[in-house]
Amino acid sequence: MPSLTLDTPELAEQYDRVSDLQYEHGQHLLNALQLKPGETLLDVGCGTGRLTAFAARHFIGPTGRVLGIDPLPLRIDIGRRRAEELGLAQLSFNVGQAEALHAVADASADAVVLNSVYHWLPDKAPALAEAIRVLKPGGRIAISSASRERPHDVQRLVSEVLAEAGLGRGQGSGSTPHKVSFGELAFQLESAGFHVDEIRLRRFADRFADADSVLAFNQSSSFGNFLGEFLPQVRQQLIARFNERLQAHRDERGILLHRNLLFAVAHKPATR
Repeated sequence: MPSLTLDTPELAEQYDRVSDLQYEHGQHLLNALQLKPGETLLDVGCGTGRLTAFAARHFIGPTGRVLGIDPLPLRIDIGRRRAEELGLAQLSFNVGQAEALHAVADASADAVVLNSVYHWLPDKAPALAEAIRVLKPGGRIAISSASRERPHDVQRLVSEVLAEAGLGRGQGSGSTPHKVSFGELAFQLESAGFHVDEIRLRRFADRFADADSVLAFNQSSSFGNFLGEFLPQVRQQLIARFNERLQAHRDERGILLHRNLLFAVAHKPATR
């Protein structure tokens, strides 16, 4: 189980600087939701609020409302500063978890987005139950999640390093510990009461300047959980082996790695 206590101010600020990957593919989710000015959007697992602010500025506008929720207070603080600096009165943030959206009333949101959050949730059912509770009839949900069938290059490299060290495959070792398959995601949405509109697999090519950049992204995006279950000395040895394996992905432009993400869009029936 990933820990929520390993985040630091340095990791939170670092994530805000290096989270372009999530920020870019999160925009696919916003487009899929077909958001309209004046609507209410809930961004669950919003991190430092980059995508949340983008939605408030370019989709929802001043007549709507955007609420970002994340369990990490340090990242919520950054989101709140961003909203104030940008003068976005329609944007607010709360500390909270996907499984317990206490700050959100029943049937009050037009749309819910979980961008690279779903694969952190060990139990999906409570989070989906909360999402369908807060959505209005006909409301939409968009999810991106790591794919069980096609893991990221990083997950594959971590698995190889751990196997080589005789340590097996720890659940919290990578950055997507609770991946789902295409079928699992469809079943989970339907079991929660959603009607699935689309699920598709997207492949992303990520370019990093060097091994340190790969580590910085994975460490900050996992809020300190990347190989975090190992003792410091062991972790440093594993990271050194991980960096060695990264060299096979290096070319004249840096290090090229691929991510495979499931994108799902579904809606709450107008009548239940």
